[in-house]
Amino acid sequence: MFKKIGPGVLVAAAFIGPGTITACTLAGVTFGYALLWAMLLSIIATIVLQGMSARLGIITQKGLADVIKEELKTPWVRNTVVGIILGAIVIGNAAYEAGNIGGATLGMEAIFGTDYLSYYPWVIGVCAFVLLYIGSYKVLEKVLVSLVIVMSISFLVTAIITRPNLIEIFKGLFVPTVPEESILTIIALVGTTVVPYNLFLHASLVHEKWKSPNDLKAVKRDTFISIAIGGLVSMAIIIAATTIQGKEVNTVMDLAQSLEPLYGNAAKYFMGIGLFAAGTTSAITAPLAAAYVANSCFGWKVGLKHRKFKLVWMIILALGVIFMSFGIKPIEIIKFAQIANGILLPLIAIFLVWVVNRTSVMGKYKNTLLQNVFGIIIIALTILLGAKSIFKVIGLL
Repeated sequence: MFKKIGPGVLVAAAFIGPGTITACTLAGVTFGYALLWAMLLSIIATIVLQGMSARLGIITQKGLADVIKEELKTPWVRNTVVGIILGAIVIGNAAYEAGNIGGATLGMEAIFGTDYLSYYPWVIGVCAFVLLYIGSYKVLEKVLVSLVIVMSISFLVTAIITRPNLIEIFKGLFVPTVPEESILTIIALVGTTVVPYNLFLHASLVHEKWKSPNDLKAVKRDTFISIAIGGLVSMAIIIAATTIQGKEVNTVMDLAQSLEPLYGNAAKYFMGIGLFAAGTTSAITAPLAAAYVANSCFGWKVGLKHRKFKLVWMIILALGVIFMSFGIKPIEIIKFAQIANGILLPLIAIFLVWVVNRTSVMGKYKNTLLQNVFGIIIIALTILLGAKSIFKVIGLL
């Protein structure tokens, strides 16, 4: 079974980060089961878009940015689009990386206390640095799978032990409602699940593992199972968090209350382990994705161990650690990264749907009518949500 596991696990590891734990906990605490539909929608959108990205990677044996660059024939259009993608991914991933390191820092704070708080971001930075520097896809895969399994079991068991109201859960899943003041939380749930940089990461990683269109069935299975399990964990966090409904969540100890039904007084340690695992997995995947995007945009065609590739992920990792050293609350950075992601997503999704519809790129493997219908609906919804969040923030200002 483990030999058949592919990059879908890395995609799941990337989106089950501290942002997911924070956004899902806040959704459960503030709105109960009411926003489960938003998570279900996000999971479907992720499966559809990541499926397109993985298919593109298998058929072309190239990254998403490579293909976009080749298909834009007008030099100024190509340079503008590549510049926007590169800037958005680098800036977005630096903010995301700060959130990842912040989440792992919260985890260490829960386990070891606040005595050495200023050192924690650097410890996590060094852990991520070592794993990335090794430069082995198989090593990364094994570490991430192990960490995600530890974290997933905790939240799934907690959700079951809280004895949730099944009728209310089904109502939350299949009867969409938008409670007052929930729009930014909905954006955060979408932004933390359908992660724009994952679309680049997935296309690049599938051709590290698979080389032929004959492997498409294995790719589809890997994508569906990994993301569905990741989505189940996200829903479990929302369900577990409803037990602390009506309270304000500002610290890791507040987040840990959702695990108390399972672990009692030891909940903070298990939440600490979960956040550390989530933060570390995502702290590895965000710089890796930025390096793949830069690799494509600049046309380097280099591998994981090349110094140019390493330089990009080192810069993103360093920026994440530096941002965290400014003393901004990790939860605030995490929230900002999720909303930024939700706004960036429509742009990347439009380019993805465009290239997987081109016969010159995909041949007979281009999108079917049904895949296009799903793709257009997802783009329309993400544009609507992105616009609403911008108006909401401007209104707040």
